[in-house]
Amino acid sequence: MKKALLQMHLAVVLWGFTAVLGRAIDLSAPVLVWYRMLLTALFMAVILYYRKEWVPVPRADRFRLFWIGCLIGLHWVAFYGSIKFANASVALVCLSTASIFTSLLDPFVNKSKHNLAELLLGLLAIAGVYLIYSFQQLYAWGVLFGVIAALLSSWFTVLNKKIAHKYPARTMVFYEMTAGWSLITLLLPLQIVFSTESVDLVPGAYDWLWLIILSLCCTVWAQSLALNALKYISAFTSTLSVNLEPVYGILLAFVFFKEYEMLSPEFYMGMGLILLSVLLQMLRVLRPGKRPGTLVEDRGGIE
Repeated sequence: MKKALLQMHLAVVLWGFTAVLGRAIDLSAPVLVWYRMLLTALFMAVILYYRKEWVPVPRADRFRLFWIGCLIGLHWVAFYGSIKFANASVALVCLSTASIFTSLLDPFVNKSKHNLAELLLGLLAIAGVYLIYSFQQLYAWGVLFGVIAALLSSWFTVLNKKIAHKYPARTMVFYEMTAGWSLITLLLPLQIVFSTESVDLVPGAYDWLWLIILSLCCTVWAQSLALNALKYISAFTSTLSVNLEPVYGILLAFVFFKEYEMLSPEFYMGMGLILLSVLLQMLRVLRPGKRPGTLVEDRGGIE
């Protein structure tokens, strides 16, 4: 059990590190995502080949995975765009609203009724985002892209939830990364044509190092750690651990970039409202008598 807990928290720390690496890499958000998805798909292909874990996927489900992969690609572009326009802390706080958006979107997809408590928690989270947006005008675009990233994250989480039980996570990640990379490949020329500044397409030496760490450690290895841990820990423990991701990420951003010097008191007030809404939603979903799913399985271990 202790080993499983360590594995899960190490996976969450690695996911939190994605924001720090996103700020360290000098490439634009779409180019960064293009390389991350390409490298992750290649690493997954090698793992699936050598472990003989290839699983046939029917055409209808391949289309669903393709659609989910496109959403993940756009989600990452928005998330890293938020980091570029603001900083890692703002991006992570906005992203933490994803679980609230998921609870609001899920009834539409699964054709169930909305819950009044979830609507109120959603309003609480939105109030926190508005507080950050109002008093951090310098980071207005970063907040906007962060909220878009959270919405896209909740969307692909809900869609992944409907198909996650049918295929191994590594198979899903391979198809989704390949699909997302294909979409970014089609969209990337638009940035090159319409950008007012020159777009660097070739990573520098350190950028290559960070990209490999981002793909191999923060995606492939983190997913393996989380999936191994899920065999031994409860859904409550895994969900609680994954919800600590923005906290770990913000602490890492404070350590590496001293972002606490750039943030106003209103940022911390807004962050407090958002984290309170996430905590209350988690306690509501995981209350006795209600069997929760695991966030890692629903997301496919992707962040």
